[in-house]
Amino acid sequence: MSHKLKIAGWVTVGALAGALTTVSLQTVARGALAPLPLEELQQLAAVFGMVKSDYVEPVDEKKLIQDAIAGMVASLDPHSQYFDKKSFKEFKEGTTGRFVGVGIEISQEDGLVKVVSPIEGSPAFRAGLKPNDLITKIDDTAVKGLSLNEAVKKMRGEPNTKVMLTIYRKDESRSFPVTINREEIRTQSVKGKVLEPGYAWIRLSQFQERTVDDFARKLEEIYKAEPNLKGLVLDLRNDPGGLLDAAVAVSAAFLPENVTVVSTNGQLAESKFTYKAAPEYYQRRAGNDPLRRLPASIKTVPLVVLVNEGSASASEIVAGALQDHRRATVIGSQTFGKGSVQTVRPLGPDTGLKLTTARYYTPSGKSIQAKGIVPDVMVDESEEGNVFSVLRTREADLEKHLGSGQGAEVKDAAREKARDEARKKAEEQASKAPSERPKVPEFGSDKDFQLVQALNQLKGRPVLISKTMVERKEEKKEN
Repeated sequence: MSHKLKIAGWVTVGALAGALTTVSLQTVARGALAPLPLEELQQLAAVFGMVKSDYVEPVDEKKLIQDAIAGMVASLDPHSQYFDKKSFKEFKEGTTGRFVGVGIEISQEDGLVKVVSPIEGSPAFRAGLKPNDLITKIDDTAVKGLSLNEAVKKMRGEPNTKVMLTIYRKDESRSFPVTINREEIRTQSVKGKVLEPGYAWIRLSQFQERTVDDFARKLEEIYKAEPNLKGLVLDLRNDPGGLLDAAVAVSAAFLPENVTVVSTNGQLAESKFTYKAAPEYYQRRAGNDPLRRLPASIKTVPLVVLVNEGSASASEIVAGALQDHRRATVIGSQTFGKGSVQTVRPLGPDTGLKLTTARYYTPSGKSIQAKGIVPDVMVDESEEGNVFSVLRTREADLEKHLGSGQGAEVKDAAREKARDEARKKAEEQASKAPSERPKVPEFGSDKDFQLVQALNQLKGRPVLISKTMVERKEEKKEN
């Protein structure tokens, strides 16, 4: 592995603990600090002293300092962050794909937690939970009114502790309690299957430590089931990112050796780097390259990449690399636009600082920060259209977002009009009964409209292109 990669340690790009990030974890000591503004630091010390001595009641000194650090870092951009003990632990859990809980993939429906799928072999799987089960209570707490993150936190806990879930199973019209013993869960970030003779689908939901091994294993299974693969769909929809080395590896699986996958640029010397499609840029251990097991035809099999507004960071790196090298046709909607790099540096044994240190660029040199990857073919979520996608938050919607660094941002009046129309339609739909509201089919199902269009693209058949979606330009920030 190169010297710079050794310094960087490991890099993650994605949604971890609720924040979209691109991160390298560094444990090396930094160089000498820049000259400090003494007058301002004296003011900070004076304010600290006044709060400590004059505030109406005693304050926790450590909390004051932690809050001051957190406020200073949060004022920079949406992705720089101070990690206290709890959030640092959650951050590290997010990159390993390991956590202690019950083992279910969930979403929200009508204010309740919906089971999308129990993770195979998990406590929830063994307890008999099924897809579409609704969780109405977690222990004694009603789920209605909780955010998804709050519900997740209540279901997680220490190993070998119990949590009672109250389940409503719609197809049986009954509610019942289930007591589950929490265990360490290893999430599965790769799914895939042969869709029909000659064509397969592989989905990455996040880029984690195990993703490359699981990705190679799943492709081996696909080729074993269908040796004469004519086309493959790589599904990155709603993939918030994860480890950069995993993104480089997935890109390298399809690209010629040694071509550029992504580059980064910032003030620090180690922030100026180019990652290429070669083992030394993604291997975690010498001699361990899972991609070597893959058939040579993976480099030439016709490929479609599916993306949407939820595709961010690492998934944008993969989509951008495959698009720039003309290795794949990118289909769907414009991606999130998370193109900045954050470095995580430990501040002690259990706290850390995540700081934006660079932007990343596709092989052709384009920054996708606050813009995203524009698909080659724009396709709606459903045959009825893509009305609500404009309401989804993207990088350009975040307060204090970093600009692309490649020219001025422009205001998109058409998008604002589309958002207003979508809001009105969303209000109309909210007044209807749940059964009458439109639902996006499960990814990978036979009702997955975008997947059907991806197959049409691979087969040379007509693709139903969106009549409403247009490229979203980077929006101008107010000074």
